[in-house]
Amino acid sequence: MIMLKRSFIVIFILTFFHVQSQENMENTIYQFKVADIYGKIYDFSQLKGKKVMIVNTASKCGLTYQYKGLQELYNSYSIYGFVIIGFPSNDFLRQEPGSNEEIIEFCEENYGVTFPMMSKITVKGSKKHPIYDYLTKKSKNNYKDSRVTWNFQKYLISREGLIEKIVSPKTNPDSEDIISWITDGE
Repeated sequence: MIMLKRSFIVIFILTFFHVQSQENMENTIYQFKVADIYGKIYDFSQLKGKKVMIVNTASKCGLTYQYKGLQELYNSYSIYGFVIIGFPSNDFLRQEPGSNEEIIEFCEENYGVTFPMMSKITVKGSKKHPIYDYLTKKSKNNYKDSRVTWNFQKYLISREGLIEKIVSPKTNPDSEDIISWITDGE
């Protein structure tokens, strides 16, 4: 009888923590699995413990030069557990018309991009990708409502998978605000 009670208590505790863990994941980016630019599944749970910048990108935008700064930032700070995730999007004046193959070729040839790039998605409107639905709705992210205003808007995600800052598209990747956020606590 005592053994049965102990077993019940252990099962209850394990179930409780599993449910808590699942609930906690629902409010983080760790809940997402998306197709990367090569068509492979990229599981965001592998980012646990890392600071992450999620940025929507475009190859034919006045801000496309930011790819260079993003790559330099990634080169400088990835050793500290910092990751950039690029999401190509054709939502603003059709400035990303290419296929995934064309996008990655452009990024590699022109900017030497090595940070993870995902498949082209929609970041606004009724067909927006679930990860951007999460990033832009307070009811899902427990941070704040926002909207993606242009290409190269940056969402800064904590080591716990939560949004900490939203950075304007016009803010360069090497801005003091972004660098201090990356190095804070290092």
